[in-house]
Amino acid sequence: MAAGDDFLCKKSKLKRVAENWYHIKHIEELDTPALAIFPERVKKNIQTAITMVKDVARLRPHVKTHKSPDVSKLMMEAGITKFKCATIAEAEMLGQCGAKDVVLAYQPLGPKLKRFIELIEKYPATIYSCLTDNLSAVNEQSEAFLAKNLKVPVYIDLNIGMNRTGIVPGNEAMELYKYCANLEGIIVAGLHAYDGHLRSPDIIERTRECNEGFAPVEKMKAALEKSGYAVPNVIAGGSPSFPVHAKRNHVECSPGTFIYWDKGYRDLCAEQDFLTAAVLVTRVISLPSATRITTDLGHKSVSAENEITKRIYFLNGENLKPVGQSEEHLVLEVPENHSYKLGDVLYGIPFHICPTIALYERASTIENGTISGEWKNIARDRKITV
Repeated sequence: MAAGDDFLCKKSKLKRVAENWYHIKHIEELDTPALAIFPERVKKNIQTAITMVKDVARLRPHVKTHKSPDVSKLMMEAGITKFKCATIAEAEMLGQCGAKDVVLAYQPLGPKLKRFIELIEKYPATIYSCLTDNLSAVNEQSEAFLAKNLKVPVYIDLNIGMNRTGIVPGNEAMELYKYCANLEGIIVAGLHAYDGHLRSPDIIERTRECNEGFAPVEKMKAALEKSGYAVPNVIAGGSPSFPVHAKRNHVECSPGTFIYWDKGYRDLCAEQDFLTAAVLVTRVISLPSATRITTDLGHKSVSAENEITKRIYFLNGENLKPVGQSEEHLVLEVPENHSYKLGDVLYGIPFHICPTIALYERASTIENGTISGEWKNIARDRKITV
């Protein structure tokens, strides 16, 4: 074989390996449906995020996607010390891991406020903070913290277009900030602004929308500081706006999906170089007709909030068309004279990984194509101990 032919042969082999990165050796040992995680890809995604933000101190990843102490520890080993979460269980998982700084991106009230305080008391090595967006809420928080002789950092949650929680930046929000700055039991920690509603696949348009939505936040911060009120920190954005906020030196960025990535953001955020690191494995379990096959990937195994063709993308079966799904089954339309048979394995990536992870108690880790262990998604539970 000529030297040139040998080079082309090796190049072709490497390309096939890259294309089949998700294949699992000894797949007969893995029951399905299953969640498979590829740690080396996870580590690369962590490094990509750090590179994008440049200063690791400005990275505050949201753990709602992975819900895993193993992933949290990988982040900490990479130098990440600040985290964001959505539930008490996620916050406790981070406390168990020894995270230094955790924001509960939620306004805890009633029983949840009580649990939040128990969390603060149980994990004193972790600095916990939370959100607030109105006088009634912050007064309840202040009273509860005072009753336990605590001073807890609290961020003012701003509504910059998501229209889910928060107060619109402006005079009323400034008055709330000033009120909090003089309230006992809390330490006003800064501003929190989430723009998860941004959905343009065009990064230029998404950047314009992001800057437009964030401008009132910057204006409010400047006005507060001019009035003599310190604004120690600003937490902003999620995955779609991450590349934009990453360029703001005074902002902490809190992407979450980057850790595993998914089909939805792979399509929407093509400008971001994250790798798909989580794969769903399913088997053909029935051949109900000449043009249909059925797998064991039901509602309980993949996030089903999207319409049926936008739930799973098969890496080794692009021509498969989902036509029916129930709790334990996913029916796929296939061409006549297809070659699928019972027991065939399909590998897919979900369109929305975050709620999909919440469906799995554990994930199999895959290294060098081999099952190497398990990661438990302990924060999928409503409660760990607190």
